[in-house]
Amino acid sequence: MRVDKYLWCVRLAKTRSISTEWIKKGRVRIDGEQIKPSRNIKLNEVIQITRNAAQFSFKVVGFVERRVGAAIAKDLIQDITPLEELEKHKTYIASQSVYRKFGEGKPNKKDRRDLDDFLENWE
Repeated sequence: MRVDKYLWCVRLAKTRSISTEWIKKGRVRIDGEQIKPSRNIKLNEVIQITRNAAQFSFKVVGFVERRVGAAIAKDLIQDITPLEELEKHKTYIASQSVYRKFGEGKPNKKDRRDLDDFLENWE
């Protein structure tokens, strides 16, 4: 089975095009080596996915022909991500939520004016 399809089938990527994009950008490695989307995957290989400065690792335990539900997908891969990488990811998520709360989007005109007034009065 191709790597890009496997990432999609076991629900590591939302779409096949996203999984292909990750591989082309070098965010997905197998056993530490950069790969191509068409590479076939084998049992017991370790897939490393880099996201938000953290590197997640998954061991291939089984195969499937098409996309499956989350309950079945967890039996096909084994998460072997080190704890320090999970902490890195949690720190990144926390820092992003402090920067701007989820769902607020970008600042509107009033927010920008308030920020400009605050910065002008800062000195």
